[in-house]
Amino acid sequence: MLFLNIIFWTLTGLTCGLAVWKGGDAERFGGALILTFAVIWEATGFLSDDIRPTLQLVFDFLTALGLLAIAVRYASLWLGGVLMFQALQFCLHSFYVVTKKPHDNLHAVVNNGVFLAILTCLLVGTLVAWRRRSAAKAAALS
Repeated sequence: MLFLNIIFWTLTGLTCGLAVWKGGDAERFGGALILTFAVIWEATGFLSDDIRPTLQLVFDFLTALGLLAIAVRYASLWLGGVLMFQALQFCLHSFYVVTKKPHDNLHAVVNNGVFLAILTCLLVGTLVAWRRRSAAKAAALS
């Protein structure tokens, strides 16, 4: 379990860090937003198990709201994918809160898979923005 946690934090840090470092404005804001809420969520680990699921829904909502604001401003294709996956994650967490079902292996697999998909969309958006900026610089120099 600790090994998977290290892998996820490494992927999150590298992807969001690359987005902030090499991405365009949309990727920078998106990477910073995703990393911020991931760190805040991890910092709430000391709270009781009664409040954490509801808090997770609040964080999912705030993340989606922030991503929606970025999508409206920048209209990036990768943001559409991220918003769809964020909605799926919100639905997953809502289902477990409403049914009062304890987190099981299905929750872990879907939650981690969706988060990896969000990171993948962010990474693809960052690489595309980086490549476009590099091509524009090369064209301006020639």
